[in-house]
Amino acid sequence: MNIKQHTIKKSVTLSGVGLHTGVETNMTFLPAKPGHGIKFQRIDLEGQPVVDADVDNVVDLSRGTTIEQSGARINTVEHTLAALVGLEIDNVLIQLDGPEPPIMDGSSQQFVDILNEAGTEEQNALRDFYEVQDSIFYREPARDVEIAALPLDDYRVTVMIDYNSPVLGSQHASLTDISQFEKEIASCRTFCFLHELEMLHKHNLIKGGDLNNAIVVVDRVVKEEELESLASLFNKPKVEVKKEGILNNVELRYRNEPARHKLLDVMGDLALAGKPIKAQILAARPGHAANVAFAKKLKRAMETSAKQNAPKYNPSLPPVLDINQISNILPHRYPFLLIDKIIHLDEESVSGVKNVTLNEHFFMGHFPGNPVMPGVLQVEAMAQIGGILVLNTVPDPENYWTYFLGIENFRFRKMVLPGDTLVIKCDLLAPIKRGIAKMTGRAFVGNTLVCEGTMTASIVRKDS
Repeated sequence: MNIKQHTIKKSVTLSGVGLHTGVETNMTFLPAKPGHGIKFQRIDLEGQPVVDADVDNVVDLSRGTTIEQSGARINTVEHTLAALVGLEIDNVLIQLDGPEPPIMDGSSQQFVDILNEAGTEEQNALRDFYEVQDSIFYREPARDVEIAALPLDDYRVTVMIDYNSPVLGSQHASLTDISQFEKEIASCRTFCFLHELEMLHKHNLIKGGDLNNAIVVVDRVVKEEELESLASLFNKPKVEVKKEGILNNVELRYRNEPARHKLLDVMGDLALAGKPIKAQILAARPGHAANVAFAKKLKRAMETSAKQNAPKYNPSLPPVLDINQISNILPHRYPFLLIDKIIHLDEESVSGVKNVTLNEHFFMGHFPGNPVMPGVLQVEAMAQIGGILVLNTVPDPENYWTYFLGIENFRFRKMVLPGDTLVIKCDLLAPIKRGIAKMTGRAFVGNTLVCEGTMTASIVRKDS
């Protein structure tokens, strides 16, 4: 799996009809900066509103996953999201001039192809993985649905489907390495049963449905007049059923193509939790409603983890900013440059590291024989890390000074001693306005909270 965030190198566009809306739509993928995430934009609506790919924005699950924000709705997002997850693309803006991504052939293949044409670009920011520490479970006993996320330092997905159908039978599909997605999962098409078509049509769905963009499973004897009705529905001169039970001579790309497509759907829907996941995902009889309910459970676990736990720090991974890059941004110098590296940075939060050694200048006078890092310098280290977050909002941070405006409610929970590694996280409490930022800061040694409080800071141009 990629360690750093990725976007695409250039904008690319593809066009087609939406499965359920039947509307012809042009969809353009555009590069985005680190921490941007995946966002959709309806450029055909007034104000061109943006819709975050967020599970809390899901508003409809009628045969697909639909999200809505600021009055803008995007239908059937799962195939697009699965392609982005499968290619490990973290940051992209997707502009549409219609309500639904094109269905193409009912898989993610055309999205993968166009994104590969754009190419991917590594960005100077680490991926913010959610690493499942304790197993998370979701069950729907009435429908015999079970989904679980088990601890694993990787991303793997296994899916089982069983529709009690003599045609499909029980099927399994697995993704054991993310690199398998492009060749083994992306081309697997959506499917439905013949008895569902009339219901979908009555509910004003599948307006863009075609036998070229879906597999129709026939698990009963079909009369000639019904075949004629289906031919009329799909605007075909004739449709027929092959002996294996697939409508109109459609050849399966894999024996277990339906199970593989359900795995694709799981990947796309779970992307709405908001972070790349490190876990073993096991899903029995999943569907969009269960996937989204599980994605919400994952997001709540992510939020709880972010509030309660120290930032994940792996010293073997490259930093987002090393000491030389920090020195190019902050004006501080010895003996007052108090941070060593930045390990996470996005629009709303920053995490950094301060290695505490006995060689620190302040230990010469601060409790000789019983060295303790002064609390005020812990606050200063936190302020410098917060300053990186504020300076990240301007294109030329080297031309700005950072200043404290206020500190509130600071508490010191545990002494910081030589040999400790101080990991500090700052989160914005509100959007930065006029160069002024208010943020919470928390400092940890290991998983132990050592200090926390609220700071207000500003940046001012050096030539002002």
